[in-house]
Amino acid sequence: MRGTRNSGLAALGGIALAALLAVIGHLEVNEDLDPWSLTVSDYAVSDRGGVIDVAMVLLAAASAVLIPALGATSRGRGGAGTASGGPGRLAQLLLAAWVGGLLLAAVVPTNEPGLPMDTAAYVHRYASVIAFLALPFAGWLVARRLPDGVARRWVRGLAVTSLAIAAAMVWSAYPGDRVLLGLVERLLILTEVTLLATLTLTSRARCAGRPTSVPPRLTPPPTRP
Repeated sequence: MRGTRNSGLAALGGIALAALLAVIGHLEVNEDLDPWSLTVSDYAVSDRGGVIDVAMVLLAAASAVLIPALGATSRGRGGAGTASGGPGRLAQLLLAAWVGGLLLAAVVPTNEPGLPMDTAAYVHRYASVIAFLALPFAGWLVARRLPDGVARRWVRGLAVTSLAIAAAMVWSAYPGDRVLLGLVERLLILTEVTLLATLTLTSRARCAGRPTSVPPRLTPPPTRP
């Protein structure tokens, strides 16, 4: 499907631009901020409305473009897709949760570093949690429907790695007294953005290889008795 391939290309461009803006945002903020212990949200709130917030919105938009293609990618070898309400539909819903979580986290800021958390900060935190968990589960569902090969191993490996790093982040945020929390979060973001890009490439490749029409069935000519 040409439209799906074009959407995948647009999604890849948005992901790359969002990553570039996030790097720029880290370079422009106060040099006193410590990337090892402070999260990306701490950087964003220090430059409210700056390029990091724009990067989050852009990443959400690029992900939203991928939602229709994700259902087609999840059909797998058996042809079961979104129409049957199977894994393709659930993967799309999880990706939509990732998009919604990113947008909400961008719109509702966390608290300034060192200040007690208020209602907005809690909304920001749990919107981020939903986003970080939804994407790897969506990837896992897509991987289950892919044929055996490199793409399936990459998607599954990135999904599992994302969940493992997310668990490490939870440990750091609570019993770990925020030790290396900023580093762990950035590793999680890097892994999940790579997963998102891999899903996009996979959907484009599968749509490019799918036949656009079903050839007519050939029937033998009738035989005379």
